[in-house]
Amino acid sequence: MSAVEMIQLKPGDYKTDLKPVWCPGCGDYGVLNALYRSLAKLQIEPWNTVVMSGIGCSSRLPGYVDTYGFNSVHGRALTLATGVKSARPELTVITVGGDGDGMAIGGNHFIHSCRRNMDITYILMHNEIYGLTKGQVAPTTPTGDKTKSTFYGNPEAALDPCELAISTGATWVGRGFAGDMKFLVPLMTEAIAHHGFSFLNVMSPCVTFRGDDQFKVMKEKLQNLPEDHDVTSRRAAIYYTREEGVITQGVLYNTQQPSLTDRILELRELTLGDNTPPTTEEIFETFYPPF
Repeated sequence: MSAVEMIQLKPGDYKTDLKPVWCPGCGDYGVLNALYRSLAKLQIEPWNTVVMSGIGCSSRLPGYVDTYGFNSVHGRALTLATGVKSARPELTVITVGGDGDGMAIGGNHFIHSCRRNMDITYILMHNEIYGLTKGQVAPTTPTGDKTKSTFYGNPEAALDPCELAISTGATWVGRGFAGDMKFLVPLMTEAIAHHGFSFLNVMSPCVTFRGDDQFKVMKEKLQNLPEDHDVTSRRAAIYYTREEGVITQGVLYNTQQPSLTDRILELRELTLGDNTPPTTEEIFETFYPPF
């Protein structure tokens, strides 16, 4: 036996002393517990991990995970996560938040995080409503749904986060359900292990503003991807984002591409290598070429 024994991390090792303050029955409890189990499965070192969030009910999550973390401003979690990963590429960076936070004010940051293929995992808790601010319509609220701000029904088309992620360059996209822990844990584990921008959309019912039966409604719609689904095909993946009346869970899309972190490190090596730096005149000529 070696002089130094490796410590086997367990799910409980990632818990803090803070008690979650979500409403009883909130789907976010399932996401939090799945995260504990996924981190333990991968033996992710808490001292080399950062969990970032924005604003919202689900964005309280970093306080419940014993890693480095930051609860940022509304919609800006991915911008801060990008900065952390760029400065410290060796860290495991996980971003969490709700669909209102990530798809409304944070929508533009989401698009560019996907496009850049940052080596970050983004876990979105999708409840189709603004829970923290008491039940207003969100970008993901189904058309026709009555909310606090749409008394006669939502007149807008709902946005599908997975379709947006696949279309704008995310290299791993999956969908799960907070009420199916057996399926969610391996799905989340795969998302965190993926090299590149991985996006996991977790259907996480808000029982307070979507109704006590929301878990049952979602569970009845749930189905798994067929075994012959081609995860490398964007066309095949997008098909499952445009369904009606069902929620298909599983890995929708998975491909391998260099991450922005990889490209930054290549540029760093290039600038620190044996290459002769350009002169001031040569730099100016790129802006004002001689006639």
